[in-house]
Amino acid sequence: MPKLKTHRGAKARFRVTRTGKVLRMKGGSSHLRKNKPKRVRRQYNSKLLLNSRDHTRVSRLLPTGTPS
Repeated sequence: MPKLKTHRGAKARFRVTRTGKVLRMKGGSSHLRKNKPKRVRRQYNSKLLLNSRDHTRVSRLLPTGTPS
């Protein structure tokens, strides 16, 4: 079997914790951000847990599972 390659787009968008959870950032944070309320702008700084339905799809794209 050949080596499994990491999907480079997924590597840039997701982080895998040591316990195996996948973290993501909120989308839409770069465009028209100054017009949004301060509370909403602050929420863009936090990382969110990936939905459990998407967890299996993303884990296939990140076969090594190492945080990068």
